[in-house]
Amino acid sequence: MSVQLGSAVGERLKFGEFELAPVARALFRRGEEVRLGSRALDILIALASRPGQIVSKDELTQMVWRGAFVDETALRVGISAVRKALGDGGDQYIATVPGRGYCFVIDVETTASKLTAAASHLEPLRPRRLPAQIARVVGRDETIVALAAEAARRRLLSLVGPGGIGKTTVAVAVADRLRSAFDAVAFVDLSPIENEIQMSATAAAALGLNLRLQENSVDEIAVTVGNRRVLIILDNCEHIVDLAAGFVEGLLGSAPCVTILATSRERLRAAGEWVHQLSPLDAPPESSTLSVAEVRGYPAVELFEERAAFALGGYQIDDTDAPYVAEICRRLDGIALAIELAAGRLAGLGVHGLASSLQDCFSVLTHGRRTALPRQQTLRATLDWSYQFLSPEDQAGLRCLSVFNGSFTLEDAVFVMGPLFRSDEANDRLTSLLDKSLVAGRPEEGAFRYRLLDTTRAYGQEKLEESGEANTQRRRHAQRLLQVCLASTPDDQSESSLRQAMADVRAALDWSLARGGDISLGVDLASAATPVFLRLSLLREHRKFLDLALAHISASANSVPTTEAALRSEMALRTAVALAEYYTEGQVFAPEQQLLRAREIARNIGDKAYEFKVLWMLYGMAANFGSYRLEFLYAQLFETTARGSSDSITQLRCSRMLARALGDLGQHTLAQHHVEQALRFSRAAVPRVSLHAYEIDDWIAARAILARTLWLRGCPDDAKGVAEQCAAEAFQVGHEQSICWAIAFSLCPVAIWRGDLDRAQTLVTVLLERSQKVFKHYHEWGLLYRRLLGQAISTLHQVDAVWHSDAKPVIPAQADLFATFDIGFAGPDSLARVQADENIWCAPELLRAWANRLVLSDDETSRGAAEAILLRSLGLAKRQDAKAWELRTAASLASLYLRLGRGGEARGVLEPALEQFKQGRDTRDVKAAINVLCALPN
Repeated sequence: MSVQLGSAVGERLKFGEFELAPVARALFRRGEEVRLGSRALDILIALASRPGQIVSKDELTQMVWRGAFVDETALRVGISAVRKALGDGGDQYIATVPGRGYCFVIDVETTASKLTAAASHLEPLRPRRLPAQIARVVGRDETIVALAAEAARRRLLSLVGPGGIGKTTVAVAVADRLRSAFDAVAFVDLSPIENEIQMSATAAAALGLNLRLQENSVDEIAVTVGNRRVLIILDNCEHIVDLAAGFVEGLLGSAPCVTILATSRERLRAAGEWVHQLSPLDAPPESSTLSVAEVRGYPAVELFEERAAFALGGYQIDDTDAPYVAEICRRLDGIALAIELAAGRLAGLGVHGLASSLQDCFSVLTHGRRTALPRQQTLRATLDWSYQFLSPEDQAGLRCLSVFNGSFTLEDAVFVMGPLFRSDEANDRLTSLLDKSLVAGRPEEGAFRYRLLDTTRAYGQEKLEESGEANTQRRRHAQRLLQVCLASTPDDQSESSLRQAMADVRAALDWSLARGGDISLGVDLASAATPVFLRLSLLREHRKFLDLALAHISASANSVPTTEAALRSEMALRTAVALAEYYTEGQVFAPEQQLLRAREIARNIGDKAYEFKVLWMLYGMAANFGSYRLEFLYAQLFETTARGSSDSITQLRCSRMLARALGDLGQHTLAQHHVEQALRFSRAAVPRVSLHAYEIDDWIAARAILARTLWLRGCPDDAKGVAEQCAAEAFQVGHEQSICWAIAFSLCPVAIWRGDLDRAQTLVTVLLERSQKVFKHYHEWGLLYRRLLGQAISTLHQVDAVWHSDAKPVIPAQADLFATFDIGFAGPDSLARVQADENIWCAPELLRAWANRLVLSDDETSRGAAEAILLRSLGLAKRQDAKAWELRTAASLASLYLRLGRGGEARGVLEPALEQFKQGRDTRDVKAAINVLCALPN
């Protein structure tokens, strides 16, 4: 809420023995001024301006402290100071309303200022009209109201911001709102002013005064104005900021009822100055999900749409235009002038063409209003105006900083400016550009980060190219990013600053590798950035730079001596490329050659830890591609390499790798032994291990393997318990890859096998959410699961129902797993693999699927073949100790025997298999088996 400006500003408020002059910020008792602190005076003005109204504590705090957090004690102290100033009867003026706030309970008479009345002998003021606001002011209502309220209690306000942001528009709107509260409102355009005499003459003319200005010109204006209430807008102070500060201080010191609102690209630093930093108009964030209505809700878009309608004789954003308009407003940083210029070019370019052409924004954003000042007719002219008034040192600083594509720290700025300035001088340059609204800053995580608006950056880069300094500065930029990446450690908990630096890493790699600016430096940077890419799940975005760096290494292999550092770079790059191929393409085992070369390098330089990492990756990829024998080979190589190691993590990982590999080869009893060995290592007892985005937490993986193994061995309830424990631990750790892997390969399968499709759907939703932006590989698993479940959910309460999905697995491991959910997935390739190796984990189930198809053909020969295959499946399930497959096969065989009239044999097959299940009576397979058993004759 704001003070009622029309009644409180400029007039005097009379109550009892007191008179309050809000504009002069003075309280009088019987003509004598009463001393009162600033906050206490604000409280009195706020309450006396609303006599008889209850003002809540929150409202009063907002009015006096302008939204800053203050304890209620501060308000009570202020109220007490006001009451004390009002004398012994202070309580009779201000009443406390319990639970509601405060109320000024004495009648208040609003009178014209005696000083104003006494000024009738002064020369009349005939100020020029304020500039007309032809178009509606968009997105600034709250700012205008807040500034008008501040003018009730401040005498000097500065509206500060970059060129084109709308300072003049807001200042004129504020003045228009306050017009009735002042005897005169004057607008003074300082843009053509060069000296103090011109400034005073222009101010006097704006007030309608005919003065012969002498050396003490400010005093002449003050004497002529006298004690009349005058609001002066000083517009565009930035190019003569020192002169403007002197003029303001002189006039305010001599004319007690003058209020000044200044606009500038930097603050005046004058006595009593209250600064409001004008922010850009809010623009939509990067998002593919915003609706048209949501996009139109942003002030920047509202301005674009309205100005486009003016230019085209009508325009409304639709579904097609919305993402392009959002991009335009975002790339123009919400700068009002730039948005208006862009809207004016819509007729010739269209929305899509306009968005595409903003790479060259200075050529596009031209043709402003013919009546606008020259510096506001094009975007370039606006920035030229700012640049020409910078000192040569600030100009050089701006050119240096334009190499940053994202936000940067003080240390970053000092480094890139290093060739030109000492550390303290670079700090001064940054501070100066910040003061001039050419650099923006904000606190983040206890430190300040800075950035240039996109339009300012583009302008600075043009000037950098013109100066001939571009390559030098871009090299410094790349060197700084190399330092940042090398200094990053896995234990560093703060990822946001690293993530923000990635825009600059991409720019530095583009300059050094893609454009050939400094290939050697680019290779070093790509190598140093690889662990960061892995940690932040950014391989997909940086894949092309990894390929370029690796190509350079390969091309120079025979011409440049190979150092250990170079080998380590190659090793890291090959590993990253392999991961990128796997997680972004993921349909063939293409990464193997990259990883085998990385392992060779690790062995040659004696880096056993890195060899472990590569072997783990080879093992995992082989498993996911269904190469189970190769998976076991890599697990054995890991065990051999790790022999004699006392490292707990290495031992844990070795045990759980062997467990999965053995399980995939149908050796479930031995697999359970190894995974239980792995889980003997307590997380609390093992040193903390930091994982990058593409690794897997060993404990989560081990529990996921155990849950799956327990289900296969006929313990469905135990499997569910371990699966839930695994899920809880995965969400607590919060590591995306570990969550996705556990859901895709264990938690979701256990839920589907049990028949708990609701739980499976919940897990699939999580899998899709967590994998959408990073892990294409897992996202494809999630989409496959969703399609499968969508077609299966209708049979949830039909124990004997048969359902088939038309979802198509992409890799063998998917086909193997999904065939255990739906026999329709058991295609010719899967059956051929079973025939080649009956030991694989899903062989009994794939044989059962083959047999069921033969049963459906309903001829005697096929039924005989089906029986033979089912008996083969049953024997294989028993040999693997896969009681889950044994129960399914026994039920299928019993059903076949029932159809053939061999009920005794059916019971002899099914009863022993069912009796092994001491738990899981509510699971789908056990219920189905019971139904078959109940259908058999006694």
